[in-house]
Amino acid sequence: MYYLQGHTMENIAHHLGISRSSISRLLAHARETGLVRISVAAAPGTRGTLAGQISEIFGVRTSVVPVREVDTEVNRLHNVALVAAERLVELMEPGAILGVAWGNTTSEVTRNLPRVHFPGSTVVQLNGAVNATKSGLPYADSIMSQAAQAFGSRTLQFPVPAFFDYPDTREAMWRERSIRSVLDTIDRADVALFGVGSLSGTLPSHVYSSGYLDPQEIAEAQADGVVGDVCTVLIREDGTTDLPLNKRASGPTPETLQKIPRRLLVVSGTGKALPLLGALRAKVATDLVLDDAAARALMDLVRQRAHHAKAQQARSRIAK
Repeated sequence: MYYLQGHTMENIAHHLGISRSSISRLLAHARETGLVRISVAAAPGTRGTLAGQISEIFGVRTSVVPVREVDTEVNRLHNVALVAAERLVELMEPGAILGVAWGNTTSEVTRNLPRVHFPGSTVVQLNGAVNATKSGLPYADSIMSQAAQAFGSRTLQFPVPAFFDYPDTREAMWRERSIRSVLDTIDRADVALFGVGSLSGTLPSHVYSSGYLDPQEIAEAQADGVVGDVCTVLIREDGTTDLPLNKRASGPTPETLQKIPRRLLVVSGTGKALPLLGALRAKVATDLVLDDAAARALMDLVRQRAHHAKAQQARSRIAK
């Protein structure tokens, strides 16, 4: 009655003799259990829109989510996550391997996934979660479990530190058969879900707010041009990742991510615009879901950088 016949909740409540709040709960239950699925088809003509501009510049399938300016960062993330959850379902299929990176964004996406079972599917953790003070496993496991429960998948955890103390330790661990099995599964992944971490912003990225890096390491990374991270691999604005700290990182490099056929990057908030630019330049994503404010901030950065580059070229010509 609601989705196919276009009745209002008030009309349905009157017809069925139950309260409007009961109708609202039933509709929410229908989406959560997968009885009702909502998908938004791409507009036939996106050229000139924010989504079209981003898609054209970076070669990614982009969805821009309109969010009210008065919404909090938490509400903004929730609205983006709802759209990203539906996009992720579209990318999945029976037997697929889904790689998931832990973080505030992926936690919200997996929490809002509808229940759509994909027999024989696997959810694998893309990056380690242990740090010097806690295991990090409950946090990462809750994200993995939410995705696995929604899709009826088995889970494969990655029980290693987010950042090793020494590169040699990581190399030794990478030779262990149990760890090698996880890495091999990641290499065979069909779909990846991840966000970008930012060194700034009103909603702090988990990797920087929960002790995964100490203040000195963060300061050194910033001095080296780091603007954020993708799957705990630190990244510069130009998309490069050749940093000493990344030799200790457990997450997949951009080159490893690029081997995964469909890679869904989810971003919320203007504070993520700069690391998002770095991530897109590193070509880590095939699909992008972000809010309209983040999309505008990204395009502003693109225009500013293009203007700066032209100015530099003009000064260079004059100097010659």
